[in-house]
Amino acid sequence: MPRADIAEMFSRFEKAMPEPKGELHYSNPFTLLVAVVLSAQATDAGVNKATPALFAAADTPEKMAALGEEKVTELIRTIGLFRTKAKNVVALSRRLVAEFGGKVPRDRDALQSLPGVGRKTANVVLNIAFGEPTIAVDTHIFRVSNRTGLAPGKTVEAVEAGLEKVVPAEYRLHAHHWLILHGRYVCKARKPDCPACLINDLCRYPAKTV
Repeated sequence: MPRADIAEMFSRFEKAMPEPKGELHYSNPFTLLVAVVLSAQATDAGVNKATPALFAAADTPEKMAALGEEKVTELIRTIGLFRTKAKNVVALSRRLVAEFGGKVPRDRDALQSLPGVGRKTANVVLNIAFGEPTIAVDTHIFRVSNRTGLAPGKTVEAVEAGLEKVVPAEYRLHAHHWLILHGRYVCKARKPDCPACLINDLCRYPAKTV
C-alpha cells in the first residue's frame, strides 16, 4: 500500500475516533496486566464480567498473591482456560512483589519474563498503561493488515515488523486500538462490512462486499 494511502487511512481513523480506548476494564497497570492475561483466547466482554469481583478482592500484586490460586480460580471460572490463567496470575503477582517491588515494569523483556505474559500482552500493557507506541498484533490486526494490504505477513511477528515500518509516527500511539476496533466491528472475520468501512477505497482486499 502506498505511503500516502497509509497516511490517509490513519488520518480517517483519527478523525472518526480521536481518542480510541481498549475495551478491557482496569484501574491501574496491574489490573490491566491481569485483564490482558485473562483475555487470551477469550473475549473482552467475557473478561469484563469476571474481573469486577476479582479486582474488588485484589487490585495489587500483594493482594492477588495473598488471595491464592484456589480463590482466583473460583472468581475467574467463567473464562476459558481459567485454571492455567489463575496459576499464571498468582505466579506473576508473586514475581512482581519479589522482583519488581510490586510494580508493573515498563520494559518489554521484563514483562515477558512474567508467567503467562507473551509479546502481545507486553505490547498492550506498554501501550495502554505507559503510553508507549507499541502495536500488539492480535487476530483482528493480523486480518486487517493482510486484507487491506497495509502490512501483509504470514506470521504475527512479520505483521508487527511491517506495521512498525509503515505506520506514520504521529499515528503510532493509537494505531493498535484503531486497527483492533476496525477488525472487531467492521472488517470482521466471516464477512467484512465493506459498505460501512471508512477506508474501503484505500483497501486492497479483492473480495469486497461493497
